[in-house]
Amino acid sequence: MEERRRVSSGRRGGRGSWIGGALGAAISESRNSEPVTAPVYSPLRGLGRRRLSQVDLVGQSLSTVAPATGMIFIASWIIGAQPGVGGLAAILGTTACVVAVAYCVTQFTRRLAAAGSLYSFAFHGLPRRATLTVGAALLLGYLGISISVLANSAESVLGVATALGASWSGSHLPLITAAIVTAVVAVIAVSGVRVATRAILVVEICSLVLICVLMVTGSGTTVVSGTASMSASLPFLALVVVFGMAGFESAAFFGAEARRPLTTVSRAVLVTPVVCGSLFVFAGWAASTGRADVVVAAYFDGTASGASPAMVVAVQIGVSFSWFASTLGCAQAGSRLLLAMGIEGTAPRALSRVHARRRTPSVAVAWFTVLSFVGAAVYLQLFVADSGLYDGFVEVAIVIAYTLFAVSCLRFLRRIGEDAPWTTAVALAVASTGAGLLGYLVVDGAVRGQWGIPIAVLVVAASGGVWVAVLERLRPGSLATMGAFDSVETADLLPGSGVLVLDDVGRPQLVSAHPRPEAS
Repeated sequence: MEERRRVSSGRRGGRGSWIGGALGAAISESRNSEPVTAPVYSPLRGLGRRRLSQVDLVGQSLSTVAPATGMIFIASWIIGAQPGVGGLAAILGTTACVVAVAYCVTQFTRRLAAAGSLYSFAFHGLPRRATLTVGAALLLGYLGISISVLANSAESVLGVATALGASWSGSHLPLITAAIVTAVVAVIAVSGVRVATRAILVVEICSLVLICVLMVTGSGTTVVSGTASMSASLPFLALVVVFGMAGFESAAFFGAEARRPLTTVSRAVLVTPVVCGSLFVFAGWAASTGRADVVVAAYFDGTASGASPAMVVAVQIGVSFSWFASTLGCAQAGSRLLLAMGIEGTAPRALSRVHARRRTPSVAVAWFTVLSFVGAAVYLQLFVADSGLYDGFVEVAIVIAYTLFAVSCLRFLRRIGEDAPWTTAVALAVASTGAGLLGYLVVDGAVRGQWGIPIAVLVVAASGGVWVAVLERLRPGSLATMGAFDSVETADLLPGSGVLVLDDVGRPQLVSAHPRPEAS
C-alpha cells in the first residue's frame, strides 16, 4: 500500500513538474526567440509601470483633494450662512453626486488603464471636440487648483512664522515662499512616483488628524469675523463641496503605474469621495454646534480673534501641510494629463518625454509647476484677499468636465452593450444634475448682473472647438491618434498566442501568428 501511494504521488508530481516545465519552457522561448514582426510597445511604457499599491493610489487621490483645508472652508460657510439642517443635507447630497461621478469613472477604470484620466476615458464615448473640451476643462481645473493651493500654502507658511513671533515683512515674501514650495514639489514629483505618493499621504493624514482633534476639542469662545466672503445660497455650498472634492479621481491618472490597475484604481476612486464627504459632514456638524469656531477664527483671523498663539500655530501648520500635499498631488496628476496629451500629439510632443532613470514625466512636471508658480504670482496679487471669482471659474471647469464625462459613460456603455439600468440611471442623474447646476449659475449670474460665471461657462464650453480648430490647422494627424492607453506589449505574449501589430493609426492589435490562407 505504501509503495502504491509513493507511485501515485510520483505520478502526480511528475505530471505537475511536466506542466510547470512546459510553461517555463514557453516563457523562456517567448523571451529568447526572435519576434516575427517588429516589437510593439505600450504608449505608456516609459513610465514606471506596475509599481503603485492600493495605499499609494489612495494617498494620491486623498492628498489632491486636501480635505483638511476643505473642512475649514465648509465650516466657515456654515458659520457665516447658518443654514441649519439644510447645510448638512446639501453636503450629503453633493457627496452623493460626487460618489455617482466616481461610479461612472469606475466603469472605465475597470476596463482601461490610462495616464489621462477622464480625458482619456471620454474619448471612448464622445466626439473629439467634446473630448478635447473635457481635456481642457480638466487641465484648467487641476492647474487652477494647483495655483490656488500653491499661493495659499505660501500664505500659510508665513502665517506659521508670524504666529511663532517672526517679524518678517515685505510684499515679496509670499512670492519667495511660493517659489521654494514649487521647487520642493518639482523635485519630489520627478524623484519617483512612490516617494511622492507616500510622502503626501503621511502629510495629509497628519494634517487631518490635527484639524479633526482641534474641531472636537474647540469651543465657540472666539470672534469669527474674517471668514472668506461667500454666497449664502445652498447651490453655492454645493459648488464649495465639489471644489473641495475636486481631484478625487486623480488615482485614475496612474493606471499604467498601478500593480493591479483595473482593481486598485477603481477602489481608490470610490473610497476617496466617501471619506472626504464624511469629513465634510463632520466639519459641518462641528461648525453648527460651535466646536469649529475657534479653528476657523484661528485660521482666518489669527490671534486677533482671541485664539491662543498655540492654537493659531497648530491650525496653520495643519493647513500648510494640507496645502503642500495638494500642490504635490496636483503636480503629479496634471503632469500625467500633459504627458498623455503629448503622446497623442494634441499638445507639444516634448511633454511626452520621461526621465530615463526615475520613470517620471519630468518635462511635463517642469511645465506644470512653472505654470502653477506664474499663476500663483498673479493670484497673490489679485485674488488672495477675495478669490470668489477665481474659484467660480475653476468650479465651472470641474462641473463641465464631470457633466460631459457622465454623458461619455452613458454612450460608452451603450456602445459596448453593457448599459445596465442602474448604470444608465446614475450617468443620467450626474449629467442632469451637472447641467442643471450650470444652468442655475448662468441664470443667477445674469439676473444679478454678475457675469463672471456665465462667461466662465462660455469659455470652457468653447475650449474644445477652439482646440480642434487649432489642431486641424497645425497638426491634423493628432486628431486620429487620440486615446493613449496602456496596452499589452510583444514581450508579454507567449508563443502561439498571436502577434501584436500596429493598425493604421498606431494602436496595437493582436492578430494570429499563422493567418489562414485566403480562399481561392
